[in-house]
Amino acid sequence: MAIPLSYNVRNLRLRKGLTVMTALGIALTVATAVFIMALLAGLNRAFGATGDSLNVLVLRKGSTSELAAGGVQRDALQVIKDLPGVAKNNHGEPLVSGEDILVIVLPRKDGTGEVNVTTRFLTPLGIEMRPKVHLIAGRWFTPGQREVVVSKSISQRFAKTNIGDQMRIGNGDWNVVGIFDANGTAHESEIWGDINQLATDFERTVYSSVLLRATDPVSADALKNRANDDQRLELNGMLEPDYYASQTKSGAPIKFVGIIVAIIMAVGSSFAAMNTMYAAVAYRGREIATLRVIGFSRPSILTSFVLESLLLSLLGAIGGIVLMLPFNGMTTGTSNQVTFSEVVFSLRMTPAVVVTAITFAVAMGLLGGLAPAWHAARQDILAALRG
Repeated sequence: MAIPLSYNVRNLRLRKGLTVMTALGIALTVATAVFIMALLAGLNRAFGATGDSLNVLVLRKGSTSELAAGGVQRDALQVIKDLPGVAKNNHGEPLVSGEDILVIVLPRKDGTGEVNVTTRFLTPLGIEMRPKVHLIAGRWFTPGQREVVVSKSISQRFAKTNIGDQMRIGNGDWNVVGIFDANGTAHESEIWGDINQLATDFERTVYSSVLLRATDPVSADALKNRANDDQRLELNGMLEPDYYASQTKSGAPIKFVGIIVAIIMAVGSSFAAMNTMYAAVAYRGREIATLRVIGFSRPSILTSFVLESLLLSLLGAIGGIVLMLPFNGMTTGTSNQVTFSEVVFSLRMTPAVVVTAITFAVAMGLLGGLAPAWHAARQDILAALRG
């Protein structure tokens, strides 16, 4: 015969103070875990949602980053344009964009220092090949002019990034003429300008990368392999989503520190839950013995106390999730270990994050409740009734 769940709910309500304190400890642990997981989910979304499966990114042979030394020679660009399988736009132009990456230093708006920011120089075709990016204020840069457009996140976080402002790039000042929304992709961390003006200012003879669009998925794989195998080009081709997925390594330090902190806090919360349940067992010794006398078995008592611990942990889980709700969607940044510049992304409390947090809390409840429940089930009836 099972003990009704209402019995456990009543006992939690009777011990309100202890219940609230224990649930709060679990809630803080869950909130910490949710914060770390939301950070990683936002970072993974920023990189994982970036790129089109029909886009092929071409780098110098052996490079794993657009900022690596060397680059794609300019005479290779024409060879790439003529490869079979390259898509064309409505004007008959091959969708191929030679691009350069620079890192510039900008001051934060809150005055907390200066940070490296990625600046991408590309062609209008490069903009056309990224349909997730759209203009929300001002206009796109004019080719041949020292003009840039900045992402919405960059505009919110850094000084000198409003429309009409000027920022120093190289030996000249570049005017901010527009703001774009990159729909949560990695381009939220970038400033865009004209590749030809950059080449003139810096006398650049190579591209950091070349982006090309294939006509279909089969052609995309073929173009990637052609770039890798062509001895004349000495290039490394990869699908654009694969390239950005490889950049998620910048989240490794966050994950490592988060796991260590979460484990330490989880152990503490589990001991708090265990202490609460042991106190409940000691307080309800006669009650437990009475339950045995009227016919409830040891497994029923064991199950009842484990369920009570789980209810306590679920209260903590709900509290932790509610505590984190105001931070959902908050924009933050971290350093990209590959490009040494800041990656801007938003915290994402996805369904997977919420489910993982609840599972984490349930595990703490089991860990904290099993030993006291076992102790309750093994109590001697006569000794408990005398006490």
